[in-house]
Amino acid sequence: MALVIFASSLSFKTHAEELNTNDVLTAEEKITADAEKAKADAWVEGKGLAEKYTTLDDDGKLAKNKYKIDAYHKSGDTAWMIVATALVLLMTIPGLSLFYGGLARRKNVLSVLVQCFAVTALMSLLWVIYGYSFATAGDGKIFGDFSVLFLKGITPDSMSGTFPESVFVTFQMTFAIITPALIVGAFAERMKFSAVMIFLVIWFTFSYCPVWHMVWNPNGYLASTWEAIDFAGGTVVHINAGVAALVACIMLGKRKGYPNSPMPPHNVPFVLIGAALLWVGWFGFNAGSAVAADGAAGMAQLVTQVATAAAAFTWMMVEWSAKGKPTAIGLATGAVAGLVAITPASGSVGPMAAIAIGVAAAVVCYWAATSLKKKLGYDDSFDVFGVHGVGGIVGALLTGVFAFSPEGKEIIKNQFTGQLMSVLVTVIWSAVVTFIAIKIAGALCGGIRSDEDAETEGLDVKDHGEEGYSL
Repeated sequence: MALVIFASSLSFKTHAEELNTNDVLTAEEKITADAEKAKADAWVEGKGLAEKYTTLDDDGKLAKNKYKIDAYHKSGDTAWMIVATALVLLMTIPGLSLFYGGLARRKNVLSVLVQCFAVTALMSLLWVIYGYSFATAGDGKIFGDFSVLFLKGITPDSMSGTFPESVFVTFQMTFAIITPALIVGAFAERMKFSAVMIFLVIWFTFSYCPVWHMVWNPNGYLASTWEAIDFAGGTVVHINAGVAALVACIMLGKRKGYPNSPMPPHNVPFVLIGAALLWVGWFGFNAGSAVAADGAAGMAQLVTQVATAAAAFTWMMVEWSAKGKPTAIGLATGAVAGLVAITPASGSVGPMAAIAIGVAAAVVCYWAATSLKKKLGYDDSFDVFGVHGVGGIVGALLTGVFAFSPEGKEIIKNQFTGQLMSVLVTVIWSAVVTFIAIKIAGALCGGIRSDEDAETEGLDVKDHGEEGYSL
């Protein structure tokens, strides 16, 4: 879990064999070092965490080098987390925007881009007003509290482990942005813009924030009761959003003409560019969830690359075998499926397990996005449930199978039950909240569905008074 790593990163890391034991602090440096240690200890005690910085020697021996290493560690962590934050924001704008925009029909491309852009702005504001507090604060099992409402008490000196808390707030803000944005792809081309905004506000408040709290707050229900493993968001982000996407598209109904009229993507290069940006940005998503510039981040980066490559290649081969040709859309979709599936496992599996997870995700998600979707007859415009919902479930369950011990030896841990419970709770919670949120949005907007004329002409003109292309 991100918060477990976040807490463990407080442990002071030294390499005694590399230190010069004769290097002693001056009086002024000793005062500075003691002040830094006191600040760290105060933060740890305030958060109720057990681990503390290593106590400096009373006589000052080793202290100077320890202080230097600690300062370097903190500055390195801060720099990495700022970069990781930018990478995750890249995933939504422009990554997801281009991916979804390319999959849309030409008359709806702007509507999809605008929804992703508007969600980015809206969720940024909600996160700092109450979302961060409601998700992360408090000792409740399901809900956070409002002790950090409006980011109360967070200053430039506030720390989250080895880097400023302001950076952690912004990093988690990017997760809060992309999760609701993912849902947009399920009901694209047929939902009123006003209804989209109202629905996502409700869903963010009562599904995203509580699931975040249950999984990533150490006192949360899934974390404390079931020891759920979700390093970077398999349940919090992907299953949560994927289930919401399925419920929303079923409640909305099918697009006019679906499935009898062809609805091909209008810009396949957009899709590939968007998928490529998602792939690159995902290193911030997964490696950034180590919340430190350390070995855990390095391994998360490695397994993310390996699993994604395995999934993309597997999807290509499965599609080639089934349909006679490997498509660009299929290759891009397979890559996203691999990224989704490795997300919960990226802090607890090795490269070979990552390959297995990537292959499994490609096969199961391909089946879900083709056979299962056709059999059940729902219109998930861009296969959000088939890729994110199903891929997140595959990844969460296989995390319990392939997780390795802290020493690095791969073992099959007795975690499958905990992972299964985390999946079931997330599925039920998100489905119930989505159903209620859609009903409320419909009541406030006079229905959630765009009218027939708007669907025929396209939402670009009807909702925004603009066209994506002027030819």
